[in-house]
Amino acid sequence: MTRRERRSFSKDFKEQVVQLHLAGKPRVEIIREYDLTPSTFDKWARQHHSSGSFQEKDNRSPEETELIQLRKENQRLMMEVDILKPSSADNGTKVDVIRNNLHKYSVSAMCEVLQISRSTYYYEAKQQDNQEQELTKLIVQIFKDSHSIYGQRKIKVELRKLGWQVSRRRISRIMKEQGLLSKYTVAQFKPMKSSVNESETANVLNRKFNQEKELTVIVSDLTYVRVKQRWHYICVLVDLYNREIIGYSSGPNKNAELVQRAFSTVPYNLNRLELFHTDRGSEFKNQFIDKALDAFGIKRSLSNKGTPYDNAVAEATFKTIKTEFINGRVFDHQKELDLELFDYVNWYNTIRIHGSLGYLSPQEYKLSNL
Repeated sequence: MTRRERRSFSKDFKEQVVQLHLAGKPRVEIIREYDLTPSTFDKWARQHHSSGSFQEKDNRSPEETELIQLRKENQRLMMEVDILKPSSADNGTKVDVIRNNLHKYSVSAMCEVLQISRSTYYYEAKQQDNQEQELTKLIVQIFKDSHSIYGQRKIKVELRKLGWQVSRRRISRIMKEQGLLSKYTVAQFKPMKSSVNESETANVLNRKFNQEKELTVIVSDLTYVRVKQRWHYICVLVDLYNREIIGYSSGPNKNAELVQRAFSTVPYNLNRLELFHTDRGSEFKNQFIDKALDAFGIKRSLSNKGTPYDNAVAEATFKTIKTEFINGRVFDHQKELDLELFDYVNWYNTIRIHGSLGYLSPQEYKLSNL
């Protein structure tokens, strides 16, 4: 008998399959058409009815949750027993065990059980304190240099560059002790979408967000920022090859001129750009921009109507800009916004490391692939 290949299904797929059944499609037809097992479909339907979630943890009974917790606790206790075995613990581990149990046992008694002298314990403990202080200073400095946006993962990468091998759990603990809170913990406000045009221009990009050559595809979007009592706008042009911001502009009006000024800051011959992809905002799709693109032989691509995922990289870039540069700030005047935006884009392109680029900056990624 041929073994059935294991398949994975997204949350959206499960939801849509259950909704088909709720809308009246027979269970047997759904199972046949989507090649599902009856038990799999019944499980999804049960989860949707009971909790509305397809996560296993959200559908456990209190008894099942308690049993899992007890198993975890038993595993933890077994691990502690192993740590306490002198044959499997180095001095650093023994020092940690003693420190964690100072409230229950005397130092002398624990040193005797762990077969470590008291003088060794006090020496190792002092060394750990010195190392902890040095590590804390490094983490605070890295966090400040990142404009208060780096979390555990990126700080771990930066520490590795400096020769430190530190766990994310330890970094998280130190960040909490120092009150270092990344801007990414702040909830994002999502403004309402503006109306779209009905242009017949197709979605040529078709979500091919990973490009192997620079300047092949440029994506763009706009966002708003507060300048005194008015909303001003920022436009950026992003190269899908290395996520570099190759052009940008800001101003009081959300129009084609703002987009044109962003193109004017691109440090390359515009004839090298092959495809320009945006959403269907009128500031992007108009005769003014069309003429400029035609002049440089740049092809057009527009997201499908009402489909923001078609421009996901530009959306993600602006989420980053809002979190790191815009949120919580009010600029006194347009000149201040221009200067701050210039500094931020330079830092973003040359210093800020990106998880999608293997924790390199856009410029480092480009140089590494020459």
